[in-house]
Amino acid sequence: MSKHGKDGRPDQGRTGGADDRAAGADPLVALARRALESYVRDRTVVEPAPLPGLEQRRAGVFVSLHLPDGSLRGCIGTTQPTQPGIAQEIVRNAISAATRDPRFYPVRPDELAGLDVSVDVLGEAEEVGGTEDLDPKRFGIIVQAADGRQALLLPDLEGVDTVDQQVCITCRKGGIDPDRDTYRILRFEVQRHH
Repeated sequence: MSKHGKDGRPDQGRTGGADDRAAGADPLVALARRALESYVRDRTVVEPAPLPGLEQRRAGVFVSLHLPDGSLRGCIGTTQPTQPGIAQEIVRNAISAATRDPRFYPVRPDELAGLDVSVDVLGEAEEVGGTEDLDPKRFGIIVQAADGRQALLLPDLEGVDTVDQQVCITCRKGGIDPDRDTYRILRFEVQRHH
């Protein structure tokens, strides 16, 4: 199940293991792992083949890395597509999760074997009329302040059971004061791949 870290960022805790390397692994997770391992070991960026059924689709993607005990080791993503396709988005964000998450030192080659990798593909974000349109188990949210500050929280995180918790954590992540700042909320669904 999922958690959030002390700083309120997504911490989709996992119970460890390297299930994603087994035969029949999810192709999105397998691509993220291949990109991560290639870059951490050799500093090479893999050139992904199109993912069957997703060749023409573009979307924001989050890649999360967890240690065997389930604790977060890196999580980076994009709310909107920045690459020509989902495969390229996964490669870019897997490398970033391993090397550019400001909460962690870059992943070392000796850590790779124990990492658990997950990929969340974001659906289209839509503005909500009010908090009654939210459900923290089903929808992630993006809070955007009028001055451009924003933050995102993925859905179905352990310990985030109410809309108020979800909005409060997301505002805190973005440095947004819900009592003083003008902001809007967008919701989105994800396709979670483990």
